Amino acid sequence: MLHSINPMSSFQAPSRQVLFCDFDGPIVDVSERYYRTYRLGLSTLEASHQEKHGEVLSLQVLAKNQFWAMKRNRVADTDIAIRSGVPTSLVETFLQQVQRIVNHPHLLQWDALQPGADRAIHQLRQMGIRLVLVTLRHPRQVQAFLQSHDLSQYVDEIFGASDMNAAHLNRAEQKVTLLERAIAAQRGQGYQTEPTCMIGDTEADIIAGQRAGITTVALTSGVRSHAYLERYQPTSIESNLLKAVQSRHMTQVLQAA
Repeated sequence: MLHSINPMSSFQAPSRQVLFCDFDGPIVDVSERYYRTYRLGLSTLEASHQEKHGEVLSLQVLAKNQFWAMKRNRVADTDIAIRSGVPTSLVETFLQQVQRIVNHPHLLQWDALQPGADRAIHQLRQMGIRLVLVTLRHPRQVQAFLQSHDLSQYVDEIFGASDMNAAHLNRAEQKVTLLERAIAAQRGQGYQTEPTCMIGDTEADIIAGQRAGITTVALTSGVRSHAYLERYQPTSIESNLLKAVQSRHMTQVLQAA
């Protein structure tokens, strides 16, 4: 099930041309939350195992840079668990624990605004662009983060997933469906979606944009490395959202409108 929020509808006439953008990665740095979730999952597993069996697991907690490099290069969570010393018989238990807690409010507080993301969002508004977020996060989580950073008034609409774990699972087909729905909704409201662009930090964003036949700009500020993103042949790869908004490809899209 998919959900959408239109935070601008009640008090500002939206702009004419639409730009589609992911949330985690382009706007939010989730690295600290994911790392703390990983560490908490390990410590919970260790405590539970010791209580049940009276023996201590020999776990090796990865440093954040090691952990994040593995995530960015799409190393499977199973392999990360094994690399951390989790016995094969307990890997599934560990992964289930991570999935249960990753969206807990105690951990969501570690999400941070990506450097320059607020400037990029303000610049889009100055350019008269309608900003629509297409994300696998639940819209309520997105709205709460935007409000806490005084950015909700600059986002025109949010298309998200009802499943709180969708973003962590990052299913490409779900992002494809969301973007299709978002584009159709904008056209139905009379906004311009040709040409337009999908900005994101994962293969799911690139695939969704390509399926929709629009420009795709991949960002290395999120959960995928430059080398990994290159495999999916996006229109361009930029380091962050501000660079993407100021990029040649974006300028071409805007000029063609």
